[in-house]
Amino acid sequence: MGGDGDGGDAPIIHFVFVHGACHGGWCWYKLITLLVAAGFKATSVDLTGAGINLTDSNTVFDFNHYNQPLFSLLSDIPSHHKIILVGHSIGGGTITEALCKFTDKISMVIYLAAEMVQPGSTSPNNSNMTEGEEDIWEFTYGEGADKPPTGIFMKEEFRRHYYYSQSPLEDVTLASKLLRPAPVRALKGIDKLPPNPEAEKVPRVYIKTAKDNLFNPMLQDRLVENWPPSQLYILEDSDHSAFFSVPTILFAYLIRAVSFLQI
Repeated sequence: MGGDGDGGDAPIIHFVFVHGACHGGWCWYKLITLLVAAGFKATSVDLTGAGINLTDSNTVFDFNHYNQPLFSLLSDIPSHHKIILVGHSIGGGTITEALCKFTDKISMVIYLAAEMVQPGSTSPNNSNMTEGEEDIWEFTYGEGADKPPTGIFMKEEFRRHYYYSQSPLEDVTLASKLLRPAPVRALKGIDKLPPNPEAEKVPRVYIKTAKDNLFNPMLQDRLVENWPPSQLYILEDSDHSAFFSVPTILFAYLIRAVSFLQI
């Protein structure tokens, strides 16, 4: 997915979207459509074992392996592209790791209802799962029932409430056909980064989802307090999946956020 044409070596704002657990690049289809229509470059990525990536998520045990498709994409993007890296939910850990690896190529990072943890520290939230609701998840055991789980997946009867409570039903139906188990062991590698002062110089934006039943808005506030971003936006009517529930408002916030960049 993405816009067409690079127009020589003139600076190009290029949004790169990273999904959260169990989702894929497909979940950004509304945002990419809006951005490309507005003249921007926009790309979404499938992390290892997600979306249409062919790897079985039950074989993904390492966070770096999980994130490799994003790292490969960023390596291939030309230097005149001004990369705006956008991560959703636990994808916030992925974009922070990418920020540390590709600091010179990234112009801004945007966390959408996402884990935003300063390199060298640990999350103040043990997980962005709703506290006391671990039974909403089912696990897969790719190495056998006597070994630790290899995948995690939200039970179907809970998805509407926790992921998509404010989203159109057609998007809920679409998601039901495309969600895949997330590699639970790989995700345990989140927040393992050493301090990185250079990465902290890159502008950061946090977008809070105020009607989020999965990632409690108060826990999002705690992330913002612990590592204050340069810009903060609040989607008052958004569930956890703002790309479905409030795409036009989210689009407007993305455009406003990048308007502060010196390109």
